[in-house]
Amino acid sequence: MSLPDLLDLLRPLQGAIDNLDKTWRPEDDTYRADVYRQTLTSLSYAYFAYFHADAEHPDWAPLWNPVYTLQPNPDDIYVQSPIRGDLTYRVSGNRGTCPILSFTSQRAASGTVDVMPQPNGHNELDINDLGIALGEDFEILFSAERPEGYAGHWGRIDPSATYMYLRYRSYDWENEVDPVLSIECLDPVPPKPRLSVEDILHRIEEMAKFPARKTNLYYAMQNGVKERVGFNVFEPVRYPGALVKQTYWPACFQFEPDEALIIETDLPEKRTYWNVQLNDPYFNALEYVYRLSSTNGHFARISSDGKFRAVISLEDPGVPNWLDPAGYTEGGIYGRWYECDPEPTPTLKRVKLSELRDHLPPDTPIVTPEERAEELRRRVRACQRRRRW
Repeated sequence: MSLPDLLDLLRPLQGAIDNLDKTWRPEDDTYRADVYRQTLTSLSYAYFAYFHADAEHPDWAPLWNPVYTLQPNPDDIYVQSPIRGDLTYRVSGNRGTCPILSFTSQRAASGTVDVMPQPNGHNELDINDLGIALGEDFEILFSAERPEGYAGHWGRIDPSATYMYLRYRSYDWENEVDPVLSIECLDPVPPKPRLSVEDILHRIEEMAKFPARKTNLYYAMQNGVKERVGFNVFEPVRYPGALVKQTYWPACFQFEPDEALIIETDLPEKRTYWNVQLNDPYFNALEYVYRLSSTNGHFARISSDGKFRAVISLEDPGVPNWLDPAGYTEGGIYGRWYECDPEPTPTLKRVKLSELRDHLPPDTPIVTPEERAEELRRRVRACQRRRRW
């Protein structure tokens, strides 16, 4: 047979570039360059999705993180593996000391199909619901039905499931220990095969479609917020399926270089976990290793009146909870309440940077350049010591 040229197989990548017309500024060359980069991050991730493992020979591969973008939570490490709903899997290892470790299985992963199935066969398992303690060794069986006579930890997967991902969420990046986990198929399966020519070509073609499929989904999510409530307004939402315990509070932000945005919110009395992060206009998390573009309930400093306030500005405003937009004056915000009660809706106030302190409590501390530099150094070290790929 005569193989097609590799560049011909990659032609569907153009679909991601064509999606520029769904961005906020399709004629802007900086937007175009950003989308080029975004396309390649999705393509590089897609290799893991299509070539690293298969359902009979599962293995964890990196999912969203600082390299493979598209809006990862900076507090989370995500990994994924192919699975099949008619097989049984064992996940085992040590749960570490991250406060949240959750497994989600579903029929189709975003980016792998043109239209996501509805419903998508979501099944979620929060390891805390099993009573597995921090630092404890454990194993969980996953299958469509609980094995007869099995009394150990078990999680359901949909009979049509093709994909499982897990997230381990750290509050204290410096001191919490990530889990160490393996995944095995317990059914008799043949050895992992050499891929045929047809398999390789098909997988490359699917890889090339992946970036456009992702942006078709995520551009619509971010654009929807802007269309419904405009800029600088939060719109709380709870998504069905994954993370049913979590309410998101997204917004689209916009300000001028000489301005700042103040996020202000009451805090829930019960707050198992909460955070806030900045995204770019294309639903990618902003640089969060070398930029202070996110914070959470562990790192945030609370005002004397019990409220949380953060400031978004291009320049360091010298106050606690600066969210650095990494050179962007417009983009997205994502906050999360996880097992929180109540779930207040934060507000955004747009002010002149020179007048910022007029809009903050009088006792708001000053953060010196030396203190900020040390905050960033600690962040860089803590993030780099987590496994991200």
